[in-house]
Amino acid sequence: MVVKTLEQQPSGATHWSTRSMACATGMSQSAISRIWRAFGLKPHQTESFRLSPDPQFIDKVRDIVGLYLNPPDAAVVLCVDEKSQLQALDRSAPILPLMPGVPERRTHDYIRNATTNLYAALDVASGKVITDMSARHRGEEFRRFLNLIDGSVPERLDVHVVLDNSCTHKTPSIQRWLLRHPRFTLHFTPTYSSWLNLVERWFAELTEKWIKRGAHRSVRDLVASIRTWIANWNEHPTPYVWHKTADEILTSLAGYCQRISDSGD
Repeated sequence: MVVKTLEQQPSGATHWSTRSMACATGMSQSAISRIWRAFGLKPHQTESFRLSPDPQFIDKVRDIVGLYLNPPDAAVVLCVDEKSQLQALDRSAPILPLMPGVPERRTHDYIRNATTNLYAALDVASGKVITDMSARHRGEEFRRFLNLIDGSVPERLDVHVVLDNSCTHKTPSIQRWLLRHPRFTLHFTPTYSSWLNLVERWFAELTEKWIKRGAHRSVRDLVASIRTWIANWNEHPTPYVWHKTADEILTSLAGYCQRISDSGD
């Protein structure tokens, strides 16, 4: 049954269910469920991936992971990114609160009330964040955010910034700004490799714990709500600890690429 799960496909479906496997093997659905759990098989689940075509992928992975695992002395390591187009969504009717035996209920439809953009710099060591919000998402807004970081970090410290390859991070005005601020060093993640940037984990937590189930009647309401959550976060920050070395990541990726090349496709 395990071999059948891994190597065959049912007729009329893309994957097996306990019911279709029970019909194909004559076993009970509960027995199939127990065996799948024992072997860690979940035919109903699927995950997506995208390999980075960046020619400097290995060097960039080693550079950024090195900052996480062995940060330089007299320096701060900041993971920077922007969460653009945050929508102030309101429901078309009031949310019905949680009750015993009844989950919280909300209307399926919603009202769009414009957007804002959130810039964040996560301090890898402390977990605290420096943030700013703006109506637009351009190089000018990013330069303004760099100025905010510059004023927030003590002058005696160098600043290492991990960020992605957005065009707003590489404009001529940003290049001139970096020349005037030599204590800043930018470390770009490989193409399609945002998982290397720890601030993405913080954005996910903000979305899941605060924004996803919120209702905001205006952008001003949304901005105030986000600032409240950020203030609470910075009172009790939780740093994200990076565990894997660059060699472990590259070895795992090499094994994955080998599986793909051996798949026969």
